Amino acid sequence: MAQRTDRAEAFGQNLYIDTRGATDEPIPFTEAVVDGLAVGGGLYVPQELPSLSLEDIVALAKLPYAERAAAVYKAFNIDLPDEVIDELMGRAYGDNFDDAAICPITSLDENTHILELWHGPTSAFKDMALQCLPHFFSASAAQLRKKGELDHEFMILVATSGDTGKAALEGFKGVDGVSIGVLFPDGGVSDIQRKQMVTTTGDNVQVWAVRGNFDDCQTGVKRTFADETFAEKLLGEHAIALSSANSINWGRLLPQVVYYISSYAELVATGKIEAGREIDVCVPTGNFGNILAAWYAKQVGVPIDMLLCASNDNRVLTDFINTGTYDISDREFILTSSPSMDILVSSNLERQLFELTGRNAEAIRQWMVDLNERRCFRVDEETFCRVRENFSADSVDNATCLATIRTVLDEYDYLLDPHTAVAFAAAQNLRGENPVLVASTAHWAKFGDNVYRALHGIEPHEALPAEVASLTGCELNRRIAEETGKRHIPAGLANLDEMQVRFTEVIDNDVEAIESATEAFLSR
Repeated sequence: MAQRTDRAEAFGQNLYIDTRGATDEPIPFTEAVVDGLAVGGGLYVPQELPSLSLEDIVALAKLPYAERAAAVYKAFNIDLPDEVIDELMGRAYGDNFDDAAICPITSLDENTHILELWHGPTSAFKDMALQCLPHFFSASAAQLRKKGELDHEFMILVATSGDTGKAALEGFKGVDGVSIGVLFPDGGVSDIQRKQMVTTTGDNVQVWAVRGNFDDCQTGVKRTFADETFAEKLLGEHAIALSSANSINWGRLLPQVVYYISSYAELVATGKIEAGREIDVCVPTGNFGNILAAWYAKQVGVPIDMLLCASNDNRVLTDFINTGTYDISDREFILTSSPSMDILVSSNLERQLFELTGRNAEAIRQWMVDLNERRCFRVDEETFCRVRENFSADSVDNATCLATIRTVLDEYDYLLDPHTAVAFAAAQNLRGENPVLVASTAHWAKFGDNVYRALHGIEPHEALPAEVASLTGCELNRRIAEETGKRHIPAGLANLDEMQVRFTEVIDNDVEAIESATEAFLSR
């Protein structure tokens, strides 16, 4: 990497520090986005958070979504010109979404509101960030090159539990100066999710199935990022540096903060709540990025009271929030009906704990060492009290998840995907007097097999009837649509059977295998 200028001379913009205190000095947004992960494995957070008044927040409802997003980015004082931010947001949130509202809210009753985050091109909430991040990544890299601070291209390496992979592939395909490789657990994603990834078009994309579960994928990718020898080899032989599109990248997290701010404005504008009334937010939670974004929205001024953390049978986060101990030392990894939440190592919890400790990097470093070496850590009593002040948590088992899908369809004529069903059920268990905004993270048709089980009273791991099991994911979705009257299936899901499968390679989950596969792709 070329020499970078003194940060103190940079624009007067908001700078970024890392959670483990290993970065020599704060860096601007553009560097945080292209670097992805900080030196030493820490995660970037803004040095200062903006403060938005209630009037500022409510006024956003008068703007189209792209302009709302631009306004929030400007409030965070990122080091790109206002006109560039406006242009990039216009590209990110336009006719690539199938609803002009971008993330509309459907109210099931006066106190239960579903935030539909799945109207983008891959029908998952990850589109909300990954239709945005590639534009800002490219603009950030271009600005650094112009300043003489960047002299290489990038390889985005992404571990996915299902939805991030396709969203990242769609966002980064065709982006100049960037290649992208996605790793998913072999057999650990739905048929639709797998087909979405392995049929991706574009010359700068690659997909690998990985032997093992998502945590194996994520750990392998993190260790690849931490391998300095490999990084030097990529730079020396390919003039390429690794970066990330997972929610460890702040450029992934900030667009998620936007939609919680926007949603509150929308609820007020549509008369569903009075301005200033507190709401609770319930999020189906795996890697902790989505619920962390709601916490940041609360910090900048959105009247959010409690953050309701919904876990599936992999209830490590629920146990942590209820006990203060994060322990995966003897915890079974469970394959569930909500596979995108099948995660035991929740990367963004590091950011949350950094904030709740008063930004104590030393504490974070030690807890992360304990997690890596002992597979367990316990926070101090003061930090635990702060966790409990902000969060409550519950887990929902497979059977309850599927039963909830059927109940909500019967009572509200609304069809949930399994992840949103986990959140809905947890919200019912945890809610108090506040209205609840439930984050809906995927269109039901991404998980048609488990939706079918829910509708027909089939146990979570019970085989589908032979005739049903013989259907492709697309064919099964059409059958569900006929049965329920929910006939709209997004084109990107409906047409997968006609798409050519391009990627079939299965690799091991260790660093050597991932690095070898990456080099082979870059040397093609």
